[in-house]
Amino acid sequence: MTRPFLGFGLGLRTDHYQYIEDHRPDIDWFEILSENYMVPGGKPLAHLERIRADYPVVMHGVSLSIGSTDPLDEDYLASLKTLAERAQPEWLSDHLCWTQVDHTNSHDLLPLPYNEPTIEHIAGRIRQVQDYLGRQILIENLSSYVTYRASEMSEWEFLDEIARRADCLILLDINNIFVSAHNHHFDPMDYLLGVSPERVMQFHLAGHSHSGPMLIDTHDHPVCDPVWTLYEAALKHFGPVSTMIERDDDIPEFPALRAELAIAEDIAGRTLAAECLPPRLAQGAA
Repeated sequence: MTRPFLGFGLGLRTDHYQYIEDHRPDIDWFEILSENYMVPGGKPLAHLERIRADYPVVMHGVSLSIGSTDPLDEDYLASLKTLAERAQPEWLSDHLCWTQVDHTNSHDLLPLPYNEPTIEHIAGRIRQVQDYLGRQILIENLSSYVTYRASEMSEWEFLDEIARRADCLILLDINNIFVSAHNHHFDPMDYLLGVSPERVMQFHLAGHSHSGPMLIDTHDHPVCDPVWTLYEAALKHFGPVSTMIERDDDIPEFPALRAELAIAEDIAGRTLAAECLPPRLAQGAA
């Protein structure tokens, strides 16, 4: 697969709108949270249009609820499609989870049992969404804290088989793999090696928190050293994959977050061939 490689980006957050518009920082792209812009007008959309004029964007959602047994939300899908037509993202994504039951949104990303009936159910729903939107979508692996007795396979086998049957793509969250590996006592390298490289379109990096013996995906800390190490292993296995850092709480000033992204750029520069990198990073790369 020759996948598009956007380079290195950050999540677009309201704290940073004005800085980005004033300084036009040296960054490759931004990821927007879809639900923040699924409105008919207002300041968020005005900021998005100004920033979108200078940078590629991708859309990332939290409310598709692809794993729910409720019918797909037609109003939500219509708003998502309208935003995609307006923002013209490189791609859009959501999570491999369920958030809604009996038409009530829990606003939490809830895990699924890893078994054949769930695969068939979700693959069919993804195909419906892709047909409606007229494009492939990316599905993202969760961080998880519970398991189901009904599970019959590993999470990576589950994710990979859904992507194959639905003919969709994967947003691989490196921090979520690390968190789940710690919580469920598996080797994170088994996860990386169990996912088809041709399906992986994007990486997420983020920080997490400790809660007793558990790790929790909180997006309120810098990326830790073991996750950077896992990211390097992912680059070696998958090659150049568009990479961004998520930060949703205790958000630092933009220059501090940009400096953290430079760590990802440095790791990629030492891991990937120069011709795989954006021109501004190619000099001095491996």
